[in-house]
Amino acid sequence: MNSFMAVFKRELKGYFTTPLAYVFLVIFLFFSGYMMFREGFYEMRQADMRVFFQNLPLLFVFMVPSTAMRLWAEERKTGSIELLLTLPITVRQAVLGKFFAAWFFLAIALLLTLPAPITVCYLGEPDIGLIITGYLGSLFMAGGFLAIGSFFSAASKNQVISFVLSVVTCAVLVFAGMPTTQNFLTGFLPTGLVGAIAKLSFQTHFENIQRGVIALKDIAYFVLLIIGWVAACGIVLDERKTS
Repeated sequence: MNSFMAVFKRELKGYFTTPLAYVFLVIFLFFSGYMMFREGFYEMRQADMRVFFQNLPLLFVFMVPSTAMRLWAEERKTGSIELLLTLPITVRQAVLGKFFAAWFFLAIALLLTLPAPITVCYLGEPDIGLIITGYLGSLFMAGGFLAIGSFFSAASKNQVISFVLSVVTCAVLVFAGMPTTQNFLTGFLPTGLVGAIAKLSFQTHFENIQRGVIALKDIAYFVLLIIGWVAACGIVLDERKTS
């Protein structure tokens, strides 16, 4: 536990010792606010956060991989990963420490968007329960994107390559559940297969949680996805350590 916390604190502190964290937060807050209010928020004359959460998956597709790409690719490029893995710490502790530090950083980014629901509450009487479940789903989705990015960061020394691979993978998992994609696939794939593809999508499970439906299958999807990709990241690093 001490080793895990040491990596966690080291990684989290590392975000704020460079301007990158502040640049990320400013860009994230700008686009999250811009995409919410440009979509006719006031014209709808309805006080809710629906537009904000609908746009969040597309924003996460680019923003979360930009956070994840430096987790291991930078360590491998500079050679500091060898020093890290020779310390009295297991690969699993290092992987989990870095992952949870990055996830905590993304939680801070989401927390800084609280002026949006405060504004909505000022303008009307939104369903607070839907806002809470929307943020819960957003946090799980960020963790899923981050786990994918962590794997590709560990698999590549080049941050740009890890970023591109993460963006492509996350984008596929988002767009697979969108109605336009489903309609396109229905034209040449069996209905059952199209439904199975939709169930593998971030979009499908996130929308269920966003609507206030906290189903075990949706939570299990994100938890298993995070565990799977983080475990794969650990396997890649363990092979690097033993080779």
